[in-house]
Amino acid sequence: MTATFALRAAALTALLTTASIAVANSSGGSMSSAPSMSAPEFDAAAEYRAGIDALKASRFADAKKSFGKVLGVAPTDANANFLAGLADAGLNDLKSAARHYERATKSNGKMVEAHQELAVTYAKLGQRDKAQAELVKLQKLETDCKGTCESAQSIKDAITAVQAALAAPPQARLETSPPLLFASAAGGDHAYLEAVGLINEHRYPEAIASLERAETAFGAHPDILTYLGFANRKLHRYDLAEHYYRAALAAEPKHKQATEYYGELMVERGNIVGAKALLAKLDGICTFGCFEAEELRQWIAAKGKPAS
Repeated sequence: MTATFALRAAALTALLTTASIAVANSSGGSMSSAPSMSAPEFDAAAEYRAGIDALKASRFADAKKSFGKVLGVAPTDANANFLAGLADAGLNDLKSAARHYERATKSNGKMVEAHQELAVTYAKLGQRDKAQAELVKLQKLETDCKGTCESAQSIKDAITAVQAALAAPPQARLETSPPLLFASAAGGDHAYLEAVGLINEHRYPEAIASLERAETAFGAHPDILTYLGFANRKLHRYDLAEHYYRAALAAEPKHKQATEYYGELMVERGNIVGAKALLAKLDGICTFGCFEAEELRQWIAAKGKPAS
């Protein structure tokens, strides 16, 4: 446990004692703490929170530094790219901000705030055609939403903001404080624990939505990424599941649960050689043996065939 999150551990104890966070699934195994109470050797989640705190205090250079570190291990993370864009905008570097917003929208095409800020930034840079293209994307999101989705009001507000930016002359500075900036650690923990409960009930689409809310608070936290991989894998979105497992292992290379689940995914896809390589990695991590290694060993034995 890091010193940063240790101060908050006592406040979470009551919540943790009333919520089960063991995943009841075919592979067994569990992660035993909320994201704010566990972290890799390089604490990307803590760095992400530090970046948010710096943004709130208008310490844009500090925020840029923190999000840069997060993006060093999770370069495609939509939330980190979006917030890095806000830091760049605060430093009046709109071209760099636009690049981060572009990466955020590429990673998450439904990220309303990123589309909004990208369009507004394009408008301020005088790139009206690009701003108009982002407006069209927001309007499509509104059409698909039909006024009934959770982000309906956010989409409507974003369209209004972009239309206003297009109507105004280019400006040198971007002022913004989107809701995502204020995602709290406590709210992130709650969303994470809610997601694990939903996974226990095999309600994977709803679990993914909760995990994505947790991700806005903690960024590229390996526990969150691992469960995003697991839930997507259960929905047979194997490429996306692999993306999340790889991201989790980039954030924490020795994450046992991510290594196990990634190995199980390889077994499901017929890559027994790859699964055995991950089992060997687990055996190296778990000097005296561990549950995750034994689970993956059983998967390989039950579904695998000797390599020819």
